[in-house]
Amino acid sequence: MPGLHAREQRVAVPLDWGDPDGGASIEVFVRELVDPEKRGDDLPLLVYLQGGPGGECPRPVDRSGWLDEALETYRVVLADQRGTGRSTPLEGADLAAFPDVAAAGDHLARFRADSIVRDLEHVRRTVYGGQRWTTFAQSYGGWITFAYLSHAPEGLSACYVAGGVPGTPASAAEVYRRTFTRVEAKTAEYYRRFPQDVDAVAAVADRLDEGDVRLPDGDTLTVHRFQSLGIDLGMKPGFERLHWLVEKAFTRPGRLGTGFLAECLNRTSSAANPLFWTLQESIYGDGDNGPTGWAAQQERDRRPQFDPERRPLLFTGEMAFPWMFEQVRLLRPFAAAVHELASRPRWSRLYDLERLAANEVPVAAAVYYDDMFVDARLQLDTLSRVGSSQAWVTNELEHDGIGSGRVLTHLRELVRDRGGERR
Repeated sequence: MPGLHAREQRVAVPLDWGDPDGGASIEVFVRELVDPEKRGDDLPLLVYLQGGPGGECPRPVDRSGWLDEALETYRVVLADQRGTGRSTPLEGADLAAFPDVAAAGDHLARFRADSIVRDLEHVRRTVYGGQRWTTFAQSYGGWITFAYLSHAPEGLSACYVAGGVPGTPASAAEVYRRTFTRVEAKTAEYYRRFPQDVDAVAAVADRLDEGDVRLPDGDTLTVHRFQSLGIDLGMKPGFERLHWLVEKAFTRPGRLGTGFLAECLNRTSSAANPLFWTLQESIYGDGDNGPTGWAAQQERDRRPQFDPERRPLLFTGEMAFPWMFEQVRLLRPFAAAVHELASRPRWSRLYDLERLAANEVPVAAAVYYDDMFVDARLQLDTLSRVGSSQAWVTNELEHDGIGSGRVLTHLRELVRDRGGERR
């Protein structure tokens, strides 16, 4: 890759960090990037924590965006989180090997943020000789960051977070109370920008209500699944992407076009990342805070305006629903284990609130005021109780603001102005 030197390796880690010596192991894939001219230099480390859950690290093709700035200073570490990318995969078929649904649920639970932190610590110690590193997190990467600050802050020089400060104490119900309101507002804004789409979206939904609309993989496109396309409304060009999709929906009266259906499948199939929906609500399980209990579905049931029969049709966002594991082909093998997770009363501990309050690792977070995915007020509430932390609140960027390239710059300036990263 032009301007990049890459080093790749796989690192064996225990599948179950609760029993590191007595069980199976899996592999974590690590790609290190460095400016070719600085290949032999003693550089500080920056590890990127991607969004998700269940997302693989980005595959860069050049030095654009935040990566270009990072490579001026750091050796950049991109690790595919356990179960993703080129790390040992977690697929639906794997769950069939377990003797019962409880065991399958236990297996899924080993792919949460606390296990990812232990994987990263193992990589830091074994590959990099225990050298501290800085983290740069997007979205769910912030969940991993605060778990890292809770479990192993000694390994961290500084933490930069973009749109990903988790609410603490964790509460799925509180998250969805806030995000449903935000998604409703985003849908209204979308219709104001493209008023013609009020009728166009309704026409698609009415046709889906008639039934027998098949996606290219054979799944039925339902109104529920169509509504889930609203996840794009939380990204900067998302309004336009949804509009262009709706615009081409019908090729003739009553017939939804193959191009429209193919794109709907591409956006909703979970082919690239089945763990995103599979682990979605489990990220809010922490210690004894109880079952997540399909919190998004419970909140939706309290809001009749989201009913698929209502018009104008409201879209939904980053919310996992039981119907997904019935209607989406690639999610069906996960269904039983996901239901087991939703009813689980106790979880591994993600956050140590006392340790976070006493934190000495510099933390700088970009909080997007209009963020549809991670409520800004919950983020600020958490930061108010985390030592050595500061926030940059902006309404100029959406949840994908990290792509602008200036987020890392600003966060590094905040830390630099208060004494810089730890060494």
